[in-house]
Amino acid sequence: MSTLFQLGQGLTVAEAAARLARDGPNVLPSGRRTPAVVLLLRQMVHFFALLLWGASVLALLAGMPQLAVAIVIVVLLNGAFAFAQEYRADKASQRLRELIPANVVVRRDGRRTVVAAAELVAGDVVLLEAGDRISADLRLADVHALGVNESMLTGESRMVRPAAGDEVFAGTFVVEGQAEAVATATGGRTRLAGIARLTEEASRPPSPLSVQLGKVVRIVAGIALAVGAAFFGLAQLLGMHAGESFLFALGVTVALVPEGLLPTVTLSLARAAQRMADNNALVRHLEAVETLGSATFICTDKTGTLTRNEMTVAALWAPDCPPADVLRTAVLSSTGRMSDGKPVGDPMEVALHVEALRLGADVDDEITARFPFDPLRRRASVVAGGRLHLKGAPDAVLPLCRAVPGVDEALAAMSDRGLRVLAVARGDTAQERDLEFLGLVGLFDPPRADVAEAIWKCRIAGIKLAMVTGDHPRTARAIAAEVGLLGDDELVVTGAELPGDDAALGELLDRDGVVVARVTPEDKLRIARALRSRGHVVAMTGDGVNDGPALREADIGIAMGASGTDVAREAADLVLLDDHFATIVSAVELGRATYANVRRFLTYHLTDNVAELTPFAVWALSGGTIPLALSVLQVLALDIGTDLLPALALGAEPANPRTMHRPARTGSLIDRRVLVRVFGVLGPTQALAEMGAFIGVLLLGGWQLGAVPDAGLLAAASGAAFAAVVLGQFANAFACRSQSRWVGRMRWRTNPLLLGAVAVEAVLLLVFLGLPAVAGLLGGAFPPAAGWALAALAIPAVILADAAYKARQAGRRRASPDAPDVMR
Repeated sequence: MSTLFQLGQGLTVAEAAARLARDGPNVLPSGRRTPAVVLLLRQMVHFFALLLWGASVLALLAGMPQLAVAIVIVVLLNGAFAFAQEYRADKASQRLRELIPANVVVRRDGRRTVVAAAELVAGDVVLLEAGDRISADLRLADVHALGVNESMLTGESRMVRPAAGDEVFAGTFVVEGQAEAVATATGGRTRLAGIARLTEEASRPPSPLSVQLGKVVRIVAGIALAVGAAFFGLAQLLGMHAGESFLFALGVTVALVPEGLLPTVTLSLARAAQRMADNNALVRHLEAVETLGSATFICTDKTGTLTRNEMTVAALWAPDCPPADVLRTAVLSSTGRMSDGKPVGDPMEVALHVEALRLGADVDDEITARFPFDPLRRRASVVAGGRLHLKGAPDAVLPLCRAVPGVDEALAAMSDRGLRVLAVARGDTAQERDLEFLGLVGLFDPPRADVAEAIWKCRIAGIKLAMVTGDHPRTARAIAAEVGLLGDDELVVTGAELPGDDAALGELLDRDGVVVARVTPEDKLRIARALRSRGHVVAMTGDGVNDGPALREADIGIAMGASGTDVAREAADLVLLDDHFATIVSAVELGRATYANVRRFLTYHLTDNVAELTPFAVWALSGGTIPLALSVLQVLALDIGTDLLPALALGAEPANPRTMHRPARTGSLIDRRVLVRVFGVLGPTQALAEMGAFIGVLLLGGWQLGAVPDAGLLAAASGAAFAAVVLGQFANAFACRSQSRWVGRMRWRTNPLLLGAVAVEAVLLLVFLGLPAVAGLLGGAFPPAAGWALAALAIPAVILADAAYKARQAGRRRASPDAPDVMR
């Protein structure tokens, strides 16, 4: 088959299917994945796990096999839990990556058609435009001002300009221009695949959230080691044998290390990312979930994001030219078409093609030269039939034309209606000057139905909005006013009017409802930088080939999945699969909920640690006159029995209805509010209930301060203390669901996972205390009825203390109206 025939007709659908079956899909060979067993073993040999293994060996050598077995169980359970979360998160990320749109325009059977990049085969005629990712190795045949970014392969960001006959390679991007090319190699036979086989995949740097959580874990672990060392010294002073003192202190330290925290966070982020994907928001990096929740300023495009991107020609002004001629020139200078009833290409150009066909315009002509649209020229032109045909933004086209009376009034009338206006002209030569003005075409793109509600949500959430668009300022203002985005001061500026100084730019735009029209990609980059310099967490949308720098500069780059370019999607943190502004708002809400969930199970973990430490502190401070309420094995059992499942369930807590009714939260995960709640309210209450149950059972059994209690009485009292901690944690789990509402005002059925976790914990409590062998191993016994009654007081005690604290905080908020709303 000759190249000329291929370029004219392309492959047949049958031939393409046969080649796909012969050569396989156009996908890169999967990199070597780490086996699951290796991932599992890694969770067993990190720093804290090695510390635990060493402790178990020492316990075994010291003749304490029970402690050795318990420590091994902790290692295995924590390791298995962490592995399960990492494996599940990795699988979720793989599924999310598969959702990223990857299509290519080809010519088959003589018609333009869109196929999945994986279905591209050698011999296909590929049609390239600015913004496309090149999905296979191609040989160029027809080139029009083509520019390609090969930095993926060469490391140099400099644009190259290949000519007809040159090769371009998979993984590179079309920066500008257009071309037709023939695929020469696909999948594992491409140059990119060869490089991938030689290059080990670089490990991803830790996310800001992971760094912050790692800091929390290190601080808590450091405190645990310090407490263990202190208890070792106290045990020595009280006459305990050195070996026993060491094991005692080591057991306390081991019990207080929050090893399950990071995998719990990872799973929470992965679950949120999957929920976002279900809502058409594809998160490309898990850490972006949390960053989304911190957004304070959203810079949104207009077309397709606030509007439906379903354009129709709504008005045409042609004073001296038949409408069909105007549409013919507009379509000749376009590449978008309606093909077999399906739109292919830019929706605006498809709308022009549909209207031209309706008017009976002849849109088929041999094009001898093409000058594609770019953000600087803001127009596109072709030479066909010996004449120049051009369309573009009115302010870019009208200066090239001979004067036409009434054009300014017609342009203003269309723009004030919210229409997107194109100017159409033609010339007798290929030179873009002294052109014949043909007319104005007004296209209507209706706003999306629920955009106004999404904008209202942003306003009550304290998120500022700006429309940043390339459209005419009158059109942008009309749409902004219609959807409710335009601010009270009705500020509308163009890119040319923006201050040159970034500080002045930030001051100008740092307001709600500003509209910036006729922006260039460079303007968007400056806007993102200026707003970030004023302390904002900026989310920036973009769909163009040159939007990549702005998307990377913003804290959250958001690309369009349905209409955006591959370049923009590669640079973005979030891809909107439906291009819908309301999807951004839903993603922000999920991001805020995830941040709140991390704080929830942090509070839960730390409260339990207070209750676990208290018996040892009381024993040490009393000089041993008050016996230990809990053994080290019981503390380990509490970690196994109370932390994992409820913490996991708290990580799945749905978003509070008032999540978007307050400004975004930023800053440290463990702030003053968390510390006060843990160490000033929940922890001490749970500790008092625990020690009250323990000492109450001892006193009811005839024990006196300083005396050595009977072994059976001590075991029963210890069982009561153990039960008080577990029951207190039940109440704590529900209390941690909100930072403002007490348990009685919460809907219990909104988090069924938590109900299930509490039910499982109740069964475990009965197993730990009800089975004599297990209870004896841990060092406790089934408490008497009075002990259970005292232990049960932990539930109302925690609930009431939590309610009193929240009521006090609510009173302070009412007294200080300017205080931040912390409803969770």
